[in-house]
Amino acid sequence: MYSFDPLPPVDRRRTEIRHLNLPCEFVAPATKEAWEKRARSLREHILVSMGLWPNPTRSPLNAEITHRVEREGYSIENVRFQSLPGFYVTGNLYRPTGDEGSGDEGSGDGGLRPAILNPHGHWKEGRLNHEPDGSIPARCINFALQGYVAFAWSMAGYNESTQLAHRTFGDDRKLLWGLSLMGLQLWNGMRSVDFLQSLPDVDNSRIACTGASGGGTQTFMLTAVDERVKAAAPVNMVSAHMQGGCICENGPNLRIDTNNMEIAALAAPRPLLLVSATGDWTINTPVLEYPAIRAVYALYDAEDCLAEVQIDAGHNYNAASREAVYAWFGKWMLEEKSGDRFSDRPVEVEPPERMLAVTPEAKPDGWIDEDGLTDGWIERARKKLDQMEPADARSLRRFRQVMSTGFRSIIGSPDRTDDDLVVTPRGRQLADACTIRSGYMGRRNHGDRVPYTEFLPPGLPRGAALVVHPGGAPALTQDNGRDPGPLIQHLLGKGRVVLVADVFLTGMAAGEIDAAEPDAGDHTYFTTYNRTPTANRVQDILTAVAWLRRSSAFTSVSLVGIGAAGPWCLLACGLCPQITRAVIDVDRFDTDSDEEYEEKLFIPVLRRLGGLSAAAALATPAELYLHNTGTTFQVDEIEAAYRAADALDRLRVQPTPADMSQVIVWTVEGSRG
Repeated sequence: MYSFDPLPPVDRRRTEIRHLNLPCEFVAPATKEAWEKRARSLREHILVSMGLWPNPTRSPLNAEITHRVEREGYSIENVRFQSLPGFYVTGNLYRPTGDEGSGDEGSGDGGLRPAILNPHGHWKEGRLNHEPDGSIPARCINFALQGYVAFAWSMAGYNESTQLAHRTFGDDRKLLWGLSLMGLQLWNGMRSVDFLQSLPDVDNSRIACTGASGGGTQTFMLTAVDERVKAAAPVNMVSAHMQGGCICENGPNLRIDTNNMEIAALAAPRPLLLVSATGDWTINTPVLEYPAIRAVYALYDAEDCLAEVQIDAGHNYNAASREAVYAWFGKWMLEEKSGDRFSDRPVEVEPPERMLAVTPEAKPDGWIDEDGLTDGWIERARKKLDQMEPADARSLRRFRQVMSTGFRSIIGSPDRTDDDLVVTPRGRQLADACTIRSGYMGRRNHGDRVPYTEFLPPGLPRGAALVVHPGGAPALTQDNGRDPGPLIQHLLGKGRVVLVADVFLTGMAAGEIDAAEPDAGDHTYFTTYNRTPTANRVQDILTAVAWLRRSSAFTSVSLVGIGAAGPWCLLACGLCPQITRAVIDVDRFDTDSDEEYEEKLFIPVLRRLGGLSAAAALATPAELYLHNTGTTFQVDEIEAAYRAADALDRLRVQPTPADMSQVIVWTVEGSRG
C-alpha cells in the first residue's frame, strides 16, 4: 500500500530548477546486477536524448583523402566523410611510417595498429589548436610516433566544418525531432569509429578515445554508448559540480536523474583514466568523482582498470596531461608499462591552411546547410517511423519494444513501484450523494506534490475512473469544490470511484506558490536537466493511476481526458497498461504541425518517436475512444496498430466532440456500449 507521509510543502519541480552548475552525487548500486540493469537503461536514455533512438541508418561514409604529407616517422592525411548524407566530418588522420613504434610487437594481428580517436574541445583553432595549454596536432603526432593511427576531427562549426553554427544551432522544432548539436557530435563520433574500422591498417579490437574539456565530454559520452571504444581518457571534464557549458554538451533530457559521473562510469570495466587539474572544476576528482566511479569498477573486480591523475595547472591538455594519457594507453593498447616513447616529443606542426579537407572554393558535392540538414533529418525520421508502422502482431511487438523505451525516457516513467507512492490527506467531507476526500499525492523522494480530490459513491464501488481537466478540480466541481459537477455526478451514479488530479501547474497546483522561482540565469539549458511541463503532467497522470488503483483496490482504471488535457492523457495511455479504457478529447490537435507540438505539447524528441500517433499505438489493446479529432488529427497509424493487435473493435474515432452521455457510456462500458 501507499504510505501516509508528509510530502514537500511545495512541488519542488517548480522551485528547484536543476542546472549545469548544481552540485550532484553518484552512489553506485550495491550489486553488479543492479548496476548492469541501470547501465542498460541509461545507455538507452542517452541514445533517446541524442535523437539516436531508433538508431539512424548508417549511410555510406564516402570517405575521401584530399591531401597527404609524409614526415619523419609519420604521415598526415586530410580526410572528409559523410556521417549523414551531405553532412561532412572533416579531420586529419595521423599514421606511423617505417618501423619506428610499429605497435605490432607480439600482437599476433598481422601488424594491424591500434587507433586513437581525438575529439577536441572549445579551443579557438579547433582540431588545429597548438599552444602550451593544449595541442591536438602534438598529441596526434606523438600517438603516431608511438605506433597508433590517430584521427582528429572538427566539431561542427570549427575549422572547415562550417555547415552549422556551433554556439547557436538548434531550436524547439529541431529538439522535437531529436536534432541537437550534442546528438550530432555523438553521431559524428560513432561514425568516426566506423571510419577507423574501415581502414585496412587498424586493429578494430584496439580503439581508444581521448579529449579535453568539450572533447572530454565527447570522449566519455562516446565510450558510454559505443562498446567498440576499448579504453578512454577524458581530460578535465568529469565533475560533480559542472556538467558542460555549451549546447554541444547539453542535449535535451540528457541529465535528468543522472550526471556526468554516472555516465562516465558506463565505461566499466573497460580501462578509464580520469585526468584532472587543480585549476578548474575537476579539482575534487581524486577525492570525489574518482572514488564514486571506482565503486562501479569494484563491482567487476576491475579497480586496476580505473586510474586518476591530477595536474597542477589550469584548464588544459598540456604536455604533462598528455604524457599521463600516453602511459595509460601504452599499458592497455600496446601492453607496455613504461618507456621513453611515452614522453611528449617536441614536434613541428603543419601550417593550418594545409590541414583542411574542405576549402571555400572547393566544397564537395551535396554539401548542405542547416536547413538542408534539418529537412533531411526529419525526412529520414519520417521514413523510419513509416518502416516501423505495425502490420501484424510480430511487428507490433517490435514497435512496442522500441518506442516504449523511447517514451519512458523522454517523459520520465522510471521503474518505481507502487510502494513509492506517498499521500498527505488534507480533508474529508460528506456531500449529498458521495464522500469527498482530498489531499496531495506524489512519489517518495521525487519532489512532486499533486493535489487530488477523490469522490466515493454510496454503496460498493463497481469501478474507478480518473478525470483530468486543464482547469483541475475547480473546473469539475461546484459550490467551491464542495459538490461534484455533472460529469462526476453521472460517474458516481454508475458506481464509480472518481479521482480528479490537478496535474502540474493546473487547477490548485497552478497558484499555490507565491515565492519567486529561481533566477532565469540558471535556466540556460533547462530541458537538459528538467522535465517540461507537459512531461511532468503525464508523470502526474501515471502517479494518479497508480494511487487510484491502490486506494480503490481495482486492478484497472478508466481515464477521461478533457480539452487540452486530452493529449496529456493519450501520452499516459501509451505508458500505462493499467489504463484499460480511455475517453480522450484530442482537442482537434494537428498531429502534423510542429508549431502545435511546440505550443501545446512540447517534449524534446517526441516527434522523433512518432508523437501522439505512436502513443496511441502503444496503448493497444486498451479500449480507446478518441473524439473531437476534427480533420487534423491523423488516425491511420493508430488504426493500423489496433488492426495489427486484432483489436480494431476497441478503437472508436469521432471527429466531433463527445457529449456527456457518450463519455459516460464509454467510460463505464467501453466498446460494449
